[in-house]
Amino acid sequence: MLISQSLLLVSPVTVFIRLTELVITAGFWGAVGFSVLRIVFGFIIALMIGTVLAVIAGRFRLVEIILWPYMAAVKATPVASFVILCLIWLGSRGLSVFISFLMVLPIIYASVLAGISSTDPKLIEMADLFGVSWRRRLFYIYIPHLKPYLISASSVAIGLSWKAGVAAEVIGIPSGSIGERLYEAKVYLNSADLFAWTAVIILISVLFEKLFTTLLKLSYAKMEKI
Repeated sequence: MLISQSLLLVSPVTVFIRLTELVITAGFWGAVGFSVLRIVFGFIIALMIGTVLAVIAGRFRLVEIILWPYMAAVKATPVASFVILCLIWLGSRGLSVFISFLMVLPIIYASVLAGISSTDPKLIEMADLFGVSWRRRLFYIYIPHLKPYLISASSVAIGLSWKAGVAAEVIGIPSGSIGERLYEAKVYLNSADLFAWTAVIILISVLFEKLFTTLLKLSYAKMEKI
């Protein structure tokens, strides 16, 4: 209101009006579907692989030692470096999948491994005493204990996957993605589009986080009844 320059900063009303204009277009839903499918796919793959690697590392100390430098390198390397490598190897259309996967993997791995490592040693001693199989230990000792670790890690990882995935799309500019729309908003100095698409990203990220954590809690509740 003080500056009165929509080029620098648009009002919330202008952003809302622009968002309503975008929602009714086919291109909007196409861009949302393109990015959602790839970022969610990358997150799910990282969740599964990270959990499996953490379980193996929790079982075998040597595996944990071998994986440590790789996980540390992934966490420390800038997203932009991975984006450039991915553009060379995979092209732009698979970019957000790969980047989301890489950013989420160390978080899930570290959290699940921490949960396994902090399991009550008395339960492990009891399982050793009665010769409980590794499969039963996993389902009746480790998985219930991992609930808070996995839910907390997933909550953080989902937000990070969207940040990294969309940032990768802005750099790689795959056709038909949310990142491409953000890049166009930058090129044409369209602040209304920039804030409208940012609001869409935040909304989708929050909804997916709530949906996923709710499903995770329901799955744990069903397992506890078995």
